[in-house]
Amino acid sequence: MAASRLSFRNITALAPMVRVGTLPMRLLALDYGADLVYCEELIDIKMAQCHRVVNEVLETVDFVAPDERVMFRTCEREKDRVVFQMGTSDPDRALTVARLVEKDVAAVDVNMGCPKEYSTKGGMGAALLSDPDKIEAILKKLVTGLSIPVTCKIRILPSLEETLSLVQRIERTGVAAIAVHGRMKEERPRHPVHCDYIQAVAQAVSIPVIANGGSLDLVKTNGDIEEFRKAAGASSVMLARAAMWNASVFSNQGPLPVETVMEEYLKYAIQYENNAFNTKYCLCQMLRDKVESPLGKQVQAAQTIAEISEAYRLQELYQQTQERLQARRDVLESSSQPDRLVMDGDVTTMAVKFERREYPPQITPKMFLLEWSRKEKLEQPLYEMVQRSQDRAFQSTVTIAGKKYRSSLWEKSKKFAEQAAAIVCLRVLGIPEGRIGEEDSGLVCKRKREAKMNGITEEEGIKKRHVTEQETDNSKMAAVANGDHHKPDTPPE
Repeated sequence: MAASRLSFRNITALAPMVRVGTLPMRLLALDYGADLVYCEELIDIKMAQCHRVVNEVLETVDFVAPDERVMFRTCEREKDRVVFQMGTSDPDRALTVARLVEKDVAAVDVNMGCPKEYSTKGGMGAALLSDPDKIEAILKKLVTGLSIPVTCKIRILPSLEETLSLVQRIERTGVAAIAVHGRMKEERPRHPVHCDYIQAVAQAVSIPVIANGGSLDLVKTNGDIEEFRKAAGASSVMLARAAMWNASVFSNQGPLPVETVMEEYLKYAIQYENNAFNTKYCLCQMLRDKVESPLGKQVQAAQTIAEISEAYRLQELYQQTQERLQARRDVLESSSQPDRLVMDGDVTTMAVKFERREYPPQITPKMFLLEWSRKEKLEQPLYEMVQRSQDRAFQSTVTIAGKKYRSSLWEKSKKFAEQAAAIVCLRVLGIPEGRIGEEDSGLVCKRKREAKMNGITEEEGIKKRHVTEQETDNSKMAAVANGDHHKPDTPPE
């Protein structure tokens, strides 16, 4: 029933490609005519640690790792046409991850063809080809546990007999389709694709077979896609490098200049705040032999999306997009309920910002929290900082008395992020925070206020008093040495 919702017959798909198949490239491929788009292979262990976040600013669904990295980002536009590909070697873990993304993707695919070490060393990718029992266990677990179609992508085995035996066993698990890269795991793009193997697979099973691996030899333009499909005797075709070099290969209107394609890709990268280094990597793949051109060198030197936008003369679009997104953030933050507590794991969170104008110049929430902890004979508050990659904003978590507190809003500086965390802690504990108009709690003594007003920190004040006392003692010792310590105007010690 699930498989009938999504057809894998007579389609052209963007193949899964590490560091390429992120949201901007997938949307670009759909724009140019791809029927399905696969995300890059995402490892189950990393994905299992993620939590699902609805990003109201970007209007996306993000799967965010504990270190705040966005591992997978998708949006409503591709929901019915994006296939989530995972690297896995464990049936239970595979199902956990698949259920995490199930409501946001059209299908789930298991990578059984990647020959790269980062995939095979964990028993994933092409390493699964030598363990048919595990392949069967993983696919059966997914097929019976999900409401969306399950597929897999393999490479061919050394002999045709082994290949056919494997795909027939895979078919019996109930998968909706199988993608076949027509090379063995030891072979590389320079080796010719084995269309005869793909053709034999297509004849041996009743489910759709998606041919892959024809980018260099057979597919250079959109017209070549159908020729590759016929040569492989397959139901459908998926493209990797041909699409990476110029995604307009999916368009039946003919290829567009790569400069146009790069510009359209960059617009999506700006719109969805794509990681700068991922964006740069994809643009360099499109530049190919022009990567050492003046434009290529400028792209390679860029460190931020703003700098990449400047290279393509899209700085005005970048600035307008940033202003629009910031305006949306401000609206969302102002409409949030600042006093509502939300538990994020073991952290108590509250949507508050540190507004400097609400506090006297010599007073901060961090000062009040520190004094309170000393009064209660607790360890000094401990602050942990994280920075968000897309806009370089900061968020701090403060730990005190074994409990953690954090503002759910992000600040532009580390200092403000720590102050916001302190505010959350103080409000939860019902402790004064030193705001203007707040009754004096006596937590921060007069000496500290005066020192702050004079621009002297507590440590500096202690040091200054120590130096003053030492100078006084030295003066007295000099007076004794000169024999004038009994002068009438000098009172005895």
